[in-house]
Amino acid sequence: MFLQKFIILFFLTAYFSALNCLAQTPSLSQLFYPNITLRAEYIPETVSENGTKFGLNRTTAMGIIPLSTEISTGFGFGKKLDIQARHNLLITNVSQINPTINGLEKPEGGYKTFGATFIQLKASLREKFWLYGIGSGITQSNETFFNPQPYFYGGAARLRILGLKTQILYGTAIIYNQKFRIIPIFGFTKSLGSYWKVSGILPFRTSLTYKASPWLHLDFNSVYDGYSAGFQEYTTSEKLIRRENYQQIRFSLSANANILNVFNLGIEGGIGTFRHLKTFNSANETLTNLSLPTAPYLGVSLRYITSKSKLSSKFMKGTGIDF
Repeated sequence: MFLQKFIILFFLTAYFSALNCLAQTPSLSQLFYPNITLRAEYIPETVSENGTKFGLNRTTAMGIIPLSTEISTGFGFGKKLDIQARHNLLITNVSQINPTINGLEKPEGGYKTFGATFIQLKASLREKFWLYGIGSGITQSNETFFNPQPYFYGGAARLRILGLKTQILYGTAIIYNQKFRIIPIFGFTKSLGSYWKVSGILPFRTSLTYKASPWLHLDFNSVYDGYSAGFQEYTTSEKLIRRENYQQIRFSLSANANILNVFNLGIEGGIGTFRHLKTFNSANETLTNLSLPTAPYLGVSLRYITSKSKLSSKFMKGTGIDF
């Protein structure tokens, strides 16, 4: 009975991590069973103060691959009995980003993103609950794809469970994208009765979720996102490496419906505001800084959860917990 309670807390850790790492309304099956999410986003062109028009299309495929799940017992520091649970997974993503300036795709062919993240969820009687992550990727135009400027990130966070309805998370992330940044992270999730829940991981996103039915969830979201991509600029005498940085804060309402137990369809609409488009040279000096007006936002996503992995199925059958 004690071991089963410990495992339930471990799964609660995993679910809270899913709440703050994934775009759609998550389920534990996203972390323990292989699945793929396809997403398309659209922001129409709007006119900035200097007359420049900017729009954006982005399509993304994200796969989650469980690698291993294990529970072990042993003796930790001070020769005290310890029980540990670990779950390792790999998140991969491929994106096609097509910005338009004054009606023309720029750069031609847009940008392509390839990235991978390794995550470990760890629960221990002695060390409590932790989340670790490390990853890398590139976002480049066709001309610079084989001369990339990769980005790297990693971090660790501690989860504190304040009952089954309240959890908080705090930690630090280190990001390198042509320069190092250290970002403190604070996450939270709080159930507000049977139908409402608020969650977030600051400074990246917050969500207020309403459970309209067992198969339909509504989410009120605020998200800080964008992209940073390398491209090539031509002059009369040379080719110059440049980097484009787009940032926005998105406020939206999304509806997520579970269909046939294996599909999740999400539709999201709202606005993107506090938008900025910057370009940098190879010395990371700002060349242009364009403030963009508020624009409408539309997103559509479809998640498919594949057949259950043998490892995860065996693990959950052994614990007596059915997903």
